[in-house]
Amino acid sequence: MIALFSLALVVFASSLHVEAQDESRIKVYANRGDNITLPCGLERLSSMFGNRIKWTKIEDDSTETDVLVSMGFYKKTYGNFQDRVYLLEADDSDATLVITDLDLKDYGTYKCEIINGMQDKVVEVDLELQGVVFPYSPRLGRYNLNFQDAEAACLEQDSVVASFEQLYGEWKTGMDWCNAGWLNDGTVQYPITKPREPCGGARTSAGLRTYGRQNKSNSRYDVFCFTASLKGRFYYLIQPKKLNFDEAVDACKRDGAEIAKVGHIYAAWKLLGYDRCDAGWLADGSVRYPISRPRKNCSPTEAAVRFVGFPDKKQKLYGVYCYKPQP
Repeated sequence: MIALFSLALVVFASSLHVEAQDESRIKVYANRGDNITLPCGLERLSSMFGNRIKWTKIEDDSTETDVLVSMGFYKKTYGNFQDRVYLLEADDSDATLVITDLDLKDYGTYKCEIINGMQDKVVEVDLELQGVVFPYSPRLGRYNLNFQDAEAACLEQDSVVASFEQLYGEWKTGMDWCNAGWLNDGTVQYPITKPREPCGGARTSAGLRTYGRQNKSNSRYDVFCFTASLKGRFYYLIQPKKLNFDEAVDACKRDGAEIAKVGHIYAAWKLLGYDRCDAGWLADGSVRYPISRPRKNCSPTEAAVRFVGFPDKKQKLYGVYCYKPQP
């Protein structure tokens, strides 16, 4: 059984939420940038020789990536987790892991293995980030990304390739998108809430349509990206006149910021309720605007990030959205 103390540990972020699913699996919800705890521990000690503890992260292909190993005074952290993780060690039975400055790539399932003499225990912790899924295709148009291109495209927009669970969660809140996109497990899917002929058939049920696993090198689709809460300020930069793309980039720089990315506008719209009816340049050369309060001439029927397109970068027809990272 999971020790009661492990569910009552010090919480480092006010947004953290812990949910016990069963005695060997826990779900933790957090925001990007948080310092969070992943609970794990024994009820009692069967040996005075100390605990052997191993934390790993279970990847999408079911392989495991080492996070931290502890044997007595010996402790080692690995890869991207170096200098970002440590054991809380509230008492001799505690194997709780602390992850600092939570990043987009940190979400997923972690496994704690703890051994003390003849006693051992395995706990899995699902770490979920509060965020938003958005569909993405490049300037070249629909269905131009293989899996590696899709990963790069999401990273360029301050996001990562979404998981099935993340897309499913977005579908449950009403996401409807007829273009198929990569997910991080190598499958290609798309969410439909309003069945219709061009999107799998009018007589089919609502849900996630799937093409199954595709060839990551040769198959080409769009991608569903996932981004989380902002670690800076997203805003529309008021200017006396409309700008071309290069002027938009320079305007943000002069304001001590950078031109915003697609992930920034979606996070501001979905997580902060940002609403602006002015079309503005973004870093990928697209023009978009976020509407949280549907109204005439902006987005009359739904809250959405409206997509104008990828205009000629020389056109002086738009404003610009900027992003100022936290110092």
